[in-house]
Amino acid sequence: MSRPSSPRGDQWTFLTNHARVLITLARDPEARGRDVADAIGITERAVQLIVADLEAAGYLTRERVGRRNRYTIDPTVALRHPSEADHPVGDLLATFLHREDAPTPDPERAAP
Repeated sequence: MSRPSSPRGDQWTFLTNHARVLITLARDPEARGRDVADAIGITERAVQLIVADLEAAGYLTRERVGRRNRYTIDPTVALRHPSEADHPVGDLLATFLHREDAPTPDPERAAP
């Protein structure tokens, strides 16, 4: 197999940092921002901004538990890009998580 000819060929990845943060929080809903940042190699501030984006878009909710946050992911929310919008984010998460660890839809949030 040939190597990329571009010097930046080794720098790109398939997943965005938004996907990585969501997957990390799905694995550990009580993870601290600094732990998420360390796990995926970005700053804690970047994690805070991404969590705010994901929360605003309805992918997750944040609940304060003592001095920490607990994150709940809604796996029924559609992926954002038009070419993937017919897939819920739960499909993506299921790819990276063990089936028993993947978040399941909350029946109260399901559409009637």
